[in-house]
Amino acid sequence: MRTRRELLQTAAAGLGVPFVVPSAALGADGRPAPSDRVNVGCIGVGGRGSSNMQTFLHASQVVAVCDPQEARRDAARSTAERHYSEEMAKGAYKGCTAYNDFRELLDRDDVDAVSICTPDHWHAVMCVAAAKAGKDVFCEKPLSLTVAEGRAIRDAVKRYGRVFQHGTQRRSEGLFAFACELVRNGRIGELKRVRVSSEPSHPAPNEAPAPVPQGFDYDLWLGPAPFVPYSPRRVRTPHWYWIADYTLGFISGQGVHFTDVAQWGMGADATGPVEIEGSGVIPRDGMTDTAVEWHVEMAFANGVRLIYDDDRAFPMGVIFEGTEGKVNALCGGISTEPKSLMSSVIKPHEVVLRRPRGHIPDFVHCVRMREQTAAPVEAAHRATSLCHLAHIAILTGGRRLRWDPIAERFPDCPAANAYLAKPLRAPWRL
Repeated sequence: MRTRRELLQTAAAGLGVPFVVPSAALGADGRPAPSDRVNVGCIGVGGRGSSNMQTFLHASQVVAVCDPQEARRDAARSTAERHYSEEMAKGAYKGCTAYNDFRELLDRDDVDAVSICTPDHWHAVMCVAAAKAGKDVFCEKPLSLTVAEGRAIRDAVKRYGRVFQHGTQRRSEGLFAFACELVRNGRIGELKRVRVSSEPSHPAPNEAPAPVPQGFDYDLWLGPAPFVPYSPRRVRTPHWYWIADYTLGFISGQGVHFTDVAQWGMGADATGPVEIEGSGVIPRDGMTDTAVEWHVEMAFANGVRLIYDDDRAFPMGVIFEGTEGKVNALCGGISTEPKSLMSSVIKPHEVVLRRPRGHIPDFVHCVRMREQTAAPVEAAHRATSLCHLAHIAILTGGRRLRWDPIAERFPDCPAANAYLAKPLRAPWRL
């Protein structure tokens, strides 16, 4: 009988060919037995990373953790070993290794998949390296720092035949699936307009440089980002999330949840708009330098218009507007106009969207079965690209920009094309 490792490697050759784990490989409680669990390495175990790791501990087997902060990685290792203490005592679990450098984790042959929960500027380098190393990837949102980085991730995942899940977990929430089903099955008539709203970034003052704390590899934390002297707030949530060297700010960090739902409801997971125009406000005199206000309008080839605002417009979420009604898919829940749409029944022959039982469990299941996840890489790239395009509209000062969603370039605006990529600090490259 072939081992789990052999099955995973064989199935990786073709993601369209699922395999079935024999029932004998399951434990008495229906979970995979320790010898057949997916081995996961968690890269980035701060706030979000440690939260995701808790789910991976139950859904898979965490065998390695990585973080440039020694205290974080040591705490994560201890958490994993406490969780598997009974299996360790029986010799069924060999312990969790803590790494400073993610490349050492990727060198391990026994790691099947990785969870990447780092600042955004690291996503592309790590995702591409993981795919090349034969690892399946769960990557937190947003996918990328630039359109070019998103394309590199997508291309690597497809080239190396990896399973990929993006951290846009509303794809695993039934209410949002139902909202998108209503739209895609014509319950609101012909879709005319989609409105998206997100919390913006916030301004923050500069902070004096300080000594790098012991046990923190600050140079590795910076990685491909430009070197700047260390200061405490620069590396802490939420401040790093508002600094353009590491992220686009909440226009993507929060907004991608809702641009993703918008594209899902539009059935536009493999395309994008053809025209963008907008404006916004970006602070220039403090530590943070990402958009704190914006209004951007996008036109799609089918005539649908997407309007993306900061959350002064309405609470975070998505509003689908059709000729015969509306669907409001907001953070607080969903509602419809008319209200009777909430009792609509989606029939088997209509568009029926997946409803996984948990976003991370869905990823682990798809790793084992070699199936496509709820939030695959193409959808992740396109949803994140909407955020990039909104940001570029702001940077270009309100110009009306034509966008080619196939070539993923602005056909007649070199100034806008200059924002599609960023240089990486040596020695890092894609």
